[in-house]
Amino acid sequence: MDKKELDLSEFSQHDRQTPPQEGTVVTNDDVGENDENLERGNWSSKTDYFLSVIGCAVGLSNVWRFPYLAYRNGGGVFLIPYTLMLALIAMPMFFLESSFGQFASLGPVAVWKAVPMLQGVGITMVLSSTIIDITYNCIIAYSLYYLFASFQSPLPWADCFSWWGADETCSRTPKDPLCNLTLDHGYSEIVNTTWLYVNNETCPNGSEIYVPHQGPSEQYWDKVVLRRSSSVDETGEIVWYLALCLLLAWVIVGAALSKGVKSSGKVVYFTATFPYVVLIILLIRGLTLEGAYKGIEFYIGRQSDFSKLTQAEVWKDAATQIFYSLAVGWGSLITLSSYNKFHNNCYIDAIVVCVVNCATSVFAGFVIFSILGHMAHVQDKPVSEVAQSEAIITTLLDQFPKLLRSKRLYLTSGVCLLFYFLSLVCVTQAGIYWISLIDHFCAGWGILIAAVLELISLSWIYGVNRFIKDIEMMIGERTWLFWLWWRVCWVFISPCLLAVIFFWSLVTYTPPKYGPVEFPFWATALGWCMMTFCVMWIPTIAIVRVVQAEGLTLYQKISAACKSAPDWGPYLEQHRGERYRKRADSTEAPNCVQLLATPAM
Repeated sequence: MDKKELDLSEFSQHDRQTPPQEGTVVTNDDVGENDENLERGNWSSKTDYFLSVIGCAVGLSNVWRFPYLAYRNGGGVFLIPYTLMLALIAMPMFFLESSFGQFASLGPVAVWKAVPMLQGVGITMVLSSTIIDITYNCIIAYSLYYLFASFQSPLPWADCFSWWGADETCSRTPKDPLCNLTLDHGYSEIVNTTWLYVNNETCPNGSEIYVPHQGPSEQYWDKVVLRRSSSVDETGEIVWYLALCLLLAWVIVGAALSKGVKSSGKVVYFTATFPYVVLIILLIRGLTLEGAYKGIEFYIGRQSDFSKLTQAEVWKDAATQIFYSLAVGWGSLITLSSYNKFHNNCYIDAIVVCVVNCATSVFAGFVIFSILGHMAHVQDKPVSEVAQSEAIITTLLDQFPKLLRSKRLYLTSGVCLLFYFLSLVCVTQAGIYWISLIDHFCAGWGILIAAVLELISLSWIYGVNRFIKDIEMMIGERTWLFWLWWRVCWVFISPCLLAVIFFWSLVTYTPPKYGPVEFPFWATALGWCMMTFCVMWIPTIAIVRVVQAEGLTLYQKISAACKSAPDWGPYLEQHRGERYRKRADSTEAPNCVQLLATPAM
């Protein structure tokens, strides 16, 4: 075997396509007659892509976490830092990633032909997404379980029914505290609040005894759904009905991906729109409930606290929320946009999706807090107390196109089956602890690092001017004023803000725990190992590229390792234009040392 076969600096090559001759019959099931790309296929319509991205971006982060952060950070005033972070981080990152994937028609790993030394960034994205996908499907399994259980009447979690094991601490309403009262003759007696009221007595400070309490839904979750053990040390057995729901979840995923974007593009017509139907129904129902106004007022009413804007924690929460709710940095946007046609207007896509995502967050806040207001009214408690109680397959297809594209169904089935077995640990009696642990370590720092390096590599190494010219090949030329804002964000504002968030999160790090249950040392160490495993490919690939690069000095090797691969550019020959046809015939290419030595602006 010669050196070239072992050289990791060579990416998997694909033949440049030419338009099919008249009469050519397309036999690939992933490809339609109107597709530009006869190897990878394209979205059947713009609507397929748009709904897929909406479905990818809009999720639980919008429905619950945003309203919670708004409540914690001053109410409606939280919209101010949230909107600013949308403009400074979310939109620039969304536009950058969707343009990057669409230009090359490649997934999050192969697309780094643009800057080969940083291909590890794409690997970090895919690994982080893979680990989170494994745990996220367990959340889908919980949802499926509740769906099936909801066909019972009355709902099993509606009250403390003995048949599912509710104990004496279960109650629909909080139990009155007891009082250890000292009587006149010197003896003490434990009495309830009713006795105190009848005898016109008060409970002295420090004598209150609070009775443990769990609502029926909370106890049903712990005792029946999870059958939760006391800690991650006690794995227990696999909860068989959750394992079946998890299997169904992976079967659904496999079916949706069986024919690539041709099948998943149709599934999203339901999955991306149905949540909005549910939210509208819940809002109408919530607003008709007694006490709903209390929740709305708590959300955006008189309790808006403008003094919160002086606290750095509020701005950190806003930046973190908008970053994760739009799914930037995970490789998902690169994957989805890689199936667009070359001249799709990715700029308009970025604006529309970001606005829809944020509008969904605000809308969901009204839904959640109208219901919380009713709960607070029923329980006679303050709202604040109630409020407290596809990427891996695309990567493989891009790296091994000739071997795997004709066997997509087998590949998809195999990957889903593998992930099912890997996720079984999350449906054991200690499963919820594993989900919390993985979410704590794999959904944070690794993605922040990848996002910062993605911005730096495309703005400073690849070159922001060169990247802008690539985008203009797709959407047409724009004025310098049009690009001014995007230029400033990509080069300076967005990477600096993300770096601040990263270091802030390290400084404020606290060990993970699930409710009051703290994780043992070995579990925390394992979490750090998982995060390290995702990130270590960035320096590893970079070192390998530099070692294998041509050059006599380190300066020359780093410079060569940053040069774009010879076949970098638009996937199809008819889209490459003079810029990339000339470059393919030339031995010269921009390199990181040259670009970093000159201003990217």
